[in-house]
Amino acid sequence: MIYYNTKLRHHSRLLRTNMTKSEGLLWMSLRRKQLKDVQFYRQRIIGNYIVDFYCPKAKLIIELDGGQHFTETGIEKDRLRDNYLISQGLKVLRFSDRDVFENLEGVLEKIFMNL
Repeated sequence: MIYYNTKLRHHSRLLRTNMTKSEGLLWMSLRRKQLKDVQFYRQRIIGNYIVDFYCPKAKLIIELDGGQHFTETGIEKDRLRDNYLISQGLKVLRFSDRDVFENLEGVLEKIFMNL
């Protein structure tokens, strides 16, 4: 069973209410089992992290990265986060916000191939 930090529940709900434009765009294609009839959840708590999208059946996490993720600090935080998630037996796919806006079909294809 995956550890769940209950102290993050309120923050997770806030993130679901205030999705970024790229998260909203991708969510429109993931919700309601539109890809391979599998369920995705958004802003799911895993350990001490809140991941953008999670598919328990495929043990797949999808992260959308804005500009802050491409700084030296952001890259290091993402590396530590990914290492933890991978240690829990999960697979992490990362896409930039730009990928979602400019190549949504390509992003969905890569997600589909990993389900």
